[in-house]
Amino acid sequence: MQKSMPIDYIQRTQAQYAALNYPAYRWVENSAAPPWSPLKKPLNQCKVALICSGGIYKKGQIAFHYEDDTSFRIIESDTAKDDLRITHFAYDMTAARNDPNVVFPTQGLQALAIEGAIGELAKNAYTFMGGIYSSRKVSTQLAPELASRVLKDEVDVVVLVPV
Repeated sequence: MQKSMPIDYIQRTQAQYAALNYPAYRWVENSAAPPWSPLKKPLNQCKVALICSGGIYKKGQIAFHYEDDTSFRIIESDTAKDDLRITHFAYDMTAARNDPNVVFPTQGLQALAIEGAIGELAKNAYTFMGGIYSSRKVSTQLAPELASRVLKDEVDVVVLVPV
């Protein structure tokens, strides 16, 4: 089996923008480090949620449609793999469509809960389609809404899966 090389996303994004005659992509740079938030209890007692930007949705839900789509989907963590769908404009979805756990690792997190490494997997996972070019919309709309949802779900830890 041939080993694949890592993808240089910065170089790839710059090349895509140049090919489309877009202005150079401006990466978000945070001016300060986020505040450190130590766990208040051991990981094996924590409720863990999943937030993923891979464009995953559940059969019957509306697919994501376009770049800068700031909507999100709520997917029950025990949703069968065959009921998951994926759409995204910015990455090759072949591997994710063959096994959604590549970008939506609910089975791995469920296994960690069964073996006692984490307390439990939250009932709901949250997904959106990355490729949101407005960092303002992410920071003022999407991120606060997702944070509110996981707080309401009484989650202790969030696993973020960027794509």
